[in-house]
Amino acid sequence: MADLGTDLEVVAWIDGRLRILDQTRLPDEEAYLDLTGVDDVVDAIARLAVRGAPAIGGAGAYGMVVALDEARPSGVEEARAVLEAAAARIGAARPTAVNLPWAVRRVRDAAIGGTSVEEIRRLALDEAHAIVAEDREACAAIGAHGAELLADRHRILTHCNAGRLATLGIGTALGVVYAKAAAGHPVEVYAPETRPLLQGARLTAWELHRAGIPVTVLPDGAGATLLASGRVDAVVVGADRIAANGDVANKIGTFAHAVAAARAGVPFYVAAPRSTFDPATPDGDHIEIELRAPDELRGAPGRPGAPAEVAVWNPAFDVTPHELVTGIITDAGVLRGDYSAAIARLFEQI
Repeated sequence: MADLGTDLEVVAWIDGRLRILDQTRLPDEEAYLDLTGVDDVVDAIARLAVRGAPAIGGAGAYGMVVALDEARPSGVEEARAVLEAAAARIGAARPTAVNLPWAVRRVRDAAIGGTSVEEIRRLALDEAHAIVAEDREACAAIGAHGAELLADRHRILTHCNAGRLATLGIGTALGVVYAKAAAGHPVEVYAPETRPLLQGARLTAWELHRAGIPVTVLPDGAGATLLASGRVDAVVVGADRIAANGDVANKIGTFAHAVAAARAGVPFYVAAPRSTFDPATPDGDHIEIELRAPDELRGAPGRPGAPAEVAVWNPAFDVTPHELVTGIITDAGVLRGDYSAAIARLFEQI
């Protein structure tokens, strides 16, 4: 068994360069990319070479340093302008996950007060390192809280990939799974394919199998039948944005699992760090949902898909209303009940 996936480096700063694991090439090939310009960073995030809300936040944070290195500003004002432009451009690469604009703004704000180009770069890099370290700690805390909460629930249904590949640590939803395994709890995972890009079948299954954790892949549409069968003890998913009232944006298909879980009497949990909460967004109706390219549903060479002549609607995410959420597992503990009040208290602690 691998060390529960902790040997993976999804986003890293190595020898003065931003390096990512190219997730578009998994599970066939474990290959890495060096991102040396803002165009590279935006492209990698947009085409899901790096993905998952915390992971793209980390990539965006380091991308701010990449922007400075690429521009080579000659003075403080130019360096500050580079930071502003990079924060706007990188932060908009994917609109739903709040971690991305949060991370780039945080690096910008930490560095922009530097009094030399060198100091601005150092402050930017220090802040990016801090974001990565904090997410690793947050994932570990989420895992610990989740393992305690679900100590007697061993058969977990998840959706998409909210594990080591999606974060800077051991994961959020899969962080709970890893923590249960590390504690000696029996645990197995059901992973819907997560169409159209198969993050469940390609990534979650690969990651868990690599760590020696039993995983079964199923079609997305089979989730309700599986839940109704009594073979699932809990649903645990990640999130890309959580509104102030507890509504949760996550990969498309999550809402359907939540509805089916409620019908089957199975608890539905969301696992996310505080960086994924957006107290400035009042509810799910105000979350911008990313629409992906129609070609993702029109097939690929050797794989049939929708005809080119027909319309395509391809939302990347859906919103699960807070009423369907049993609890939100955070790095600060488990939120329940009145999510508006609980989330407000969560940010009072910061």
